[in-house]
Amino acid sequence: MTTKHEFFVDMTCEGCSGAVTRVLNKLGGVQFEIDLPNKKVYIESDKDTDVLLETLKKTGKAANYIGPK
Repeated sequence: MTTKHEFFVDMTCEGCSGAVTRVLNKLGGVQFEIDLPNKKVYIESDKDTDVLLETLKKTGKAANYIGPK
């Protein structure tokens, strides 16, 4: 079952959102939306939130799990 999760990622530019897109595409099995002005990433996946958060942190940006959307 897939769940939609909301994360804060400290993105400041298109390059940052591009990095998020790259790491999530490598993970596979996820659908996501990036809200750059509000520094939010919404991920729909059946993966554990810890896996998603660690993946987002691979961008080198500060990332926090906000909760289910």
